[in-house]
Amino acid sequence: MPRLVGQLVSYLPLADAAVPYAVAGAGIAALCALFIYHAMDGWIRSPWYVLTALFFALLWRPKNWAGMTAAALVAFAAAASEILAVIYAPLVLLRLVALPRWREHAVTAGWLAGLLVQVPVVLESYARHTQRVRGLARPVQSLGFYFHHVALRALGWRVSVRLVQIAGLNGATVIVCAILVAGLCWALVTGSRPSRVFIAVALITGFVQSVAAATVVPVVIRQQYQAYFEGGSRYAAMPIMAMTAAAVVAVDACLHRQASAEGGDRKALIRKSPRALAVVAVLACVLALSWVLDYRYVTQRMFWGHWQPMAERMLTACEHSSSDTITTWTWGNSTITIPCSRLRR
Repeated sequence: MPRLVGQLVSYLPLADAAVPYAVAGAGIAALCALFIYHAMDGWIRSPWYVLTALFFALLWRPKNWAGMTAAALVAFAAAASEILAVIYAPLVLLRLVALPRWREHAVTAGWLAGLLVQVPVVLESYARHTQRVRGLARPVQSLGFYFHHVALRALGWRVSVRLVQIAGLNGATVIVCAILVAGLCWALVTGSRPSRVFIAVALITGFVQSVAAATVVPVVIRQQYQAYFEGGSRYAAMPIMAMTAAAVVAVDACLHRQASAEGGDRKALIRKSPRALAVVAVLACVLALSWVLDYRYVTQRMFWGHWQPMAERMLTACEHSSSDTITTWTWGNSTITIPCSRLRR
């Protein structure tokens, strides 16, 4: 998927490349969010990116061919774009065991097809000695990534930054983890069997993904803490989304159980039961506190200024290049040499 977007954008003038990249990223994120909303229908009775969407695709049982097609496409896009999708193999196996009928496995076929696309690329990278995995992080470092970059950030980036300023990095992590453990214990004790299964699968899968990513991409754990930059955030998105989904499922299960016990519906229960109202209010406040504050957050993903002036400097450098190439900085403080013939006015 990233290469497809890059290929299409390469047909445009270099100075105009930033806008379609931004629109494509926002569009993909929005489509994944729409897909996740529908895929959660089986778990919430009143109803990134692609790795996050793939997790919910594997838990979804579409009711028609449109849903099965969407799930298959999401699985293919995720697996073909990010080799880390292989860590979802246990979920695929569980799906095969629990749902043996062929019509249930459009998403499985998409996942396998995406991985097959990856195979020749991975083999070629090893043949050329250009593979991404050059060393593995130590287990204690990978666990540190999970607690500092996933658990600490679960209640929102700005909230976590403020907690770090008050209690330090480790102190803030302990505070947030205590809140998460308390919520988890409540959910497991009071929840229904399906909700407990979902919570366990969501949290375990998120933990495995973040630890696996930190282990094979150790550069993300070597980046120092900064208040305006979150290293490895792409590998924390799915685990945090899984925590959020687990909280929503737990509250929904609690309301459903209380409503069933009192012989009414959940909306009426929320209006007349202080306990039910408190449960919904806490969830809404936690999510709103993190999301509203984070929408105000200004990132510093780009350190070298706006794209258009940079593109103009690259084109000007090409006009004066004797080798018909230019050398520019890239991610990780390294450089790359680009043929001027690949740059478009």
